[in-house]
Amino acid sequence: MATTLTDDMGRIELTSSQHRILTVLINRYQAADSPIPAKEIAAEIDREPRTVRNQMSSLNDLGLVEGIPGPSGGYKPTNAAFDILDRENIDDPETVVLARDFDRVDAIVDEISFPNVHHPTTCRARIRFQQSVQEFDEGDAIAIGAMPNSELLLAGEIEAIETTRNQIILNVVRVEA
Repeated sequence: MATTLTDDMGRIELTSSQHRILTVLINRYQAADSPIPAKEIAAEIDREPRTVRNQMSSLNDLGLVEGIPGPSGGYKPTNAAFDILDRENIDDPETVVLARDFDRVDAIVDEISFPNVHHPTTCRARIRFQQSVQEFDEGDAIAIGAMPNSELLLAGEIEAIETTRNQIILNVVRVEA
């Protein structure tokens, strides 16, 4: 899987490894609002910090990350990084309430789409989060409600998880608006 961005400077293509590293960097950067060390990214993707640093060098050459030196340094994403992952760099995003196994979790949802609304018997929602979806499992029953600027409530079972894109595919059993 390659992610591509075309801009004034040409075409940028990311490998799946670069895409995953950039996704983790943006997730952690938005949560911390400070540079993220390579060892933190490496721990989340189960790679060596040296491997992450090598990839960061390539991402820096592409203008997608900026290295911050010093004891509290690390890496931070550029605006182009947000663009290539089709994410918004929002300073103070609204959270929604997500319930999983009756546990309440605050989450930031980037986007909800319904790829098969014309299907006669099934309804699926593709939900993209700003944070990692690694804590979810296929088959988990979840409810997401009270979206900012709407009263949308979705409930269903997780059918698939796309960790590199922070997305889940939800088999929707209930929608309220």
